[in-house]
Formats: sequence, structure tokens, C-alpha cells
Amino acid sequence: MDRRGQVSGEFVPGASNPGTMREEVGGGAFNALRNAIQRGATGSLMSMRGGDAAGDSVARTIAASGISDLSAVFLDRATPSYTALLDRHGDVVAALADMALYELAFPKQMRRSKVREAVKAADALLLDANLPATALQRLMPMKSGKPVFAIAISPAKVIRMTDILPCLTCLFMNPREAAALSGAEPDTDPAEIIGRLRTMGLASGVITRGEAAVVGFDPSGTVTINPPVPRKIADVTGAGDALAGVMMIAMLNGAWFGAALREGMAAAMLAIETAASVPDLSADAFAEALALVPQPTEMR
Repeated sequence: MDRRGQVSGEFVPGASNPGTMREEVGGGAFNALRNAIQRGATGSLMSMRGGDAAGDSVARTIAASGISDLSAVFLDRATPSYTALLDRHGDVVAALADMALYELAFPKQMRRSKVREAVKAADALLLDANLPATALQRLMPMKSGKPVFAIAISPAKVIRMTDILPCLTCLFMNPREAAALSGAEPDTDPAEIIGRLRTMGLASGVITRGEAAVVGFDPSGTVTINPPVPRKIADVTGAGDALAGVMMIAMLNGAWFGAALREGMAAAMLAIETAASVPDLSADAFAEALALVPQPTEMR
């Protein structure tokens, strides 16, 4: 469950701030998958939830999204949640992730035949760093050469992917996550961070940098794209997930890396312009957004 409270004025630390709170089903991989579905994919979700009201909401949303639900339900546990406090501009001030159920149960789930069967049936895998490192390591031998896309989630969690970097097709990060993974300082030049990540075995990745140029790299080189200015800013939550889900589908459909990145950035802009975690990616809305995204430039 994603819970996001947004203050209506200037944020005052240590005080009660007037604002609004909203709640919806979310999560990095699930948000990205819902974006991918809108771009023509079909998919299944394997996760876990509690036997509470939040878990019921998750189940209904999965079904309404046209996604096959392969998740496990733990009746005596709380459904994992993410609670963020946003300033009036939509930027995150603080956040709390209650993901204890993932830590407890995901490594065991990776041993189930249901997991192996689902991985075998898929054309590609999408995962995020909410999975414990043990679960990630158990999952990789099952992939059998399939593309694996990953979302970093946070600086603290992305380091769980250190040992599986050579297995990833593309990793989606922000600067703090990329720096933490590479062992660099947060203000290190992106080119140096990319060099470190390549040495660690990561072949392709995307580093989003807010209003600054997005940097993407693959074995053929490194490109940058300046993000288009949103026509309005409703909420930045879900923008990175939208980029990941749409770029993933473009790559699977054979698009050149830079062209796929442009499509992902169009989806990210639409996500910023809507208060929902997942934007409307109808053909007209997407085409209009894509026209605003500049062509990629090679970084030297």
C-alpha cells in the first residue's frame, strides 16, 4: 500500500502541517508492470500480502489491472506499506517503508515450484530491491537467459543487487542509489559512477536526476536526454516506475536503447502530471508526451 501525505503550505519540521492524505495500491515492480500493461504487455505478479483490509485492496487492484495474481497471503501478517510525506511541490520530505513480510517470507517463496513454473513461462522478469538479497540470489539461476529488469528502490536496498549485477538487463536508479551501489560519493560525476558500475558487471542502466539530464548506458555507449518540463506537477511518486515499465517494454519490442529511454521519459512526465501512482498512457496522451521528449545525445 502506498500512502502519501502532502502538505498544503511550507513544510515545518517538528510541527503539525496541514495537508491531505491519500492511499492506493503501489510498489515499484507493480507500478512499473501496470505501465507496461498499458503499452501492450501481459504479466503476472508474484508478491505477498497480509490477510487484512489492505491486502484485500491489493487483490482487487491486481485483478482490475488485468494482471495474473501469483501472490501468497499470510493471514496473520500486515500487508507491506510505504508511507511518504511530500512538500507542496510533490517532492518527498520523508518516507517510511514497512516491508517486514518481504524479509520474512520471500527467500522461502523462491524455493516453491510455483516460482520456477512462473519464471519458465515468462518472456522477461521485472523485480525490485524490496526483495531480500537471498531471494534475489535464489531467483537468478531460474532465469535461463531471460532478460531481467530491476528497480533500485532506495540507496539502502539497491546494494542487495551487488552480486546479481551481471545478470541484469537494465537497472533503474536515481543518483543516490547509483552512488550507493558503486561505492561513490553522492556528488560524483555520473561518468565515473557508470565506469564503476560497468566494472562491477552491470551492462546497462538508467540514472534519473530530477530536472537534470537522464543518463542511460548500455554496451554501445552512454546517452543523455534532458527531461521535458511537466505541464503541471501533481506528484513525483511513480515517475521512475513509469519510466522503467515503459522502457522495458520498448526494449523487449526491439527498440534501440536511446529510443526506449525516450519512451520511458514520456511516461515519467505523464506520471508527474497526475496524482495517481500510474498515469493514463492512452495512445493520444502518450504520443503527445513523447513529442516533448528531446532526442538522446551521446555522452563522451
